[in-house]
Amino acid sequence: MAVSEGVVRKIVLSYTYVAIWIFLSFTVIVYNKYILDRKMYNWPYPISLTMIHMAFCSSLAYLLVRVFKLVEPVSMSRELYLKSVVPIGALYSLSLWFSNSAYIYLSVSFIQMLKALMPVAVYSIGVLFKKEGFKSETMANMISISVGVAIAAYGEAKFDSWGVTLQLLAVAFEATRLVLIQILLNSKGISLNPITSLYYIAPCCLVFLSVPWMIMEYPSLRDNSSFHLDFVIFGTNSLCAFALNLAVFLLVGKTSALTMNVAGVVKDWLLIAFSWSVIKDTVTPINLIGYGLAFLAVGYYNHSKLQALKAAEAQKKAQQADEEAGRLLQERDGEATGKKKEDQN
Repeated sequence: MAVSEGVVRKIVLSYTYVAIWIFLSFTVIVYNKYILDRKMYNWPYPISLTMIHMAFCSSLAYLLVRVFKLVEPVSMSRELYLKSVVPIGALYSLSLWFSNSAYIYLSVSFIQMLKALMPVAVYSIGVLFKKEGFKSETMANMISISVGVAIAAYGEAKFDSWGVTLQLLAVAFEATRLVLIQILLNSKGISLNPITSLYYIAPCCLVFLSVPWMIMEYPSLRDNSSFHLDFVIFGTNSLCAFALNLAVFLLVGKTSALTMNVAGVVKDWLLIAFSWSVIKDTVTPINLIGYGLAFLAVGYYNHSKLQALKAAEAQKKAQQADEEAGRLLQERDGEATGKKKEDQN
């Protein structure tokens, strides 16, 4: 009975973490759309919004790491920081800037459909940087995802080429960032959780974004005397963004990255339904057919990766068992040899 209760508690907690992550991810996306869209809150300054998020998140991360010491910092030299963290921060700032900019031009539902290209970008860049091996079956899977997204784009009622360009650039920069994390950090034994990532990377983003902000958005904000920063709107929006990072920390820490991928699929369909029913964005049948194809291809890709991970884990366990058996056999042979010598004496 105790074991049964423990299993039930673990399942309930897992579903709770998933629900919290879906809710916060959903909230941040819709909230950003609300702030940036010209037909809603009408504050079309994506760089400024991203900088507010980075300033807020880096401040809270500093408090958690350095003041309250709830999260352990990572041992990192200045050279490693400049060569590894700074390039990742530059890519992250570009990814956030372009993805937030896309909300001004595209619907929430269509943006989620375009984000289905992320596995294609990550795999292609991984092959380019020789972190992934080229496989015909995987490439066929990537082409299926791309075809599905292309069909969804063809059926988009309010297609905006500039918005699509921004979102595709955001996907490309994010995919490059994920691959570089493996090359520049993970390969050196450095692993950053969402809180330490914010602690080290958010200040970099703030510095990088300040350059385009001074050129592109600051003059307009300076001349717009009617604008006053709404601390309730931007404070709660930033708090949701930080809470989302905490939720990622909990979800991946208590379940797995694969669980987050599956939860992400559920979140995408919920966002599409919300975009259609509440925001009143147009979602056409061709949209749904295209995204459905991409969704199935992404699902198959995740399943293939899971099977590969299971096979690698089973091989590792078998190798460990063989090594243990060999060690025991050597010990037994040693004992037998020692006993034989004693009998001879």
